[in-house]
Amino acid sequence: MSKPTRWVTETNPGHSQWYIDRFRRLAAEGADLAGEARLLDALVPPGARILDAGCGTGRVAAALAVRGHSVVGVDADPVLIEAARVDHPGPRFLVADLAELDLAAQGEPEPFDAAVCAGNVMAFVAPGTERAVLTRIAAHVRPDGVAVVGFGTDRGYPLADFDDDAVAAGLRLEHRFATWDLRRWQEDADFLVTVLRKPAA
Repeated sequence: MSKPTRWVTETNPGHSQWYIDRFRRLAAEGADLAGEARLLDALVPPGARILDAGCGTGRVAAALAVRGHSVVGVDADPVLIEAARVDHPGPRFLVADLAELDLAAQGEPEPFDAAVCAGNVMAFVAPGTERAVLTRIAAHVRPDGVAVVGFGTDRGYPLADFDDDAVAAGLRLEHRFATWDLRRWQEDADFLVTVLRKPAA
């Protein structure tokens, strides 16, 4: 990993376990943790191949797998990946830095129909690597495939920078919403969900 992520530098040493415990508790309480997966499911054909970039504890990957998709989840935090493997058998979970993502080297050479980057992942990557992260994600998506990215607008990654980085990564803005359940985008929204498409070859 070339640079430590903000997940490492801006959280306390027990944060990963706290995060794991939090989502296990929410799942046990019956919370709706599949909103992102429902949106992705609507964007892809049945049985799609999907990359969960920054998968954390694997909740989105698991919900997509339940819907019949083939999912590979990737995260730089090995603690979160181990929890994902324990809690959600089915998807394949791998440890990797999104800024240097090369899944062919880890036995996943086939391109993906879609990628999802949820849970404020873009706010937790290493500073200055945002464009590289989007570029590496785009490199793993097939032509005419989609990448869906969501993060809080107050998390230190300006929208204008994100849009510039997406264009530089070879992705085209297709839709933007304020929530994963497709509430209308407004400039003062505190969250954004952006659907990007990789141009057809």
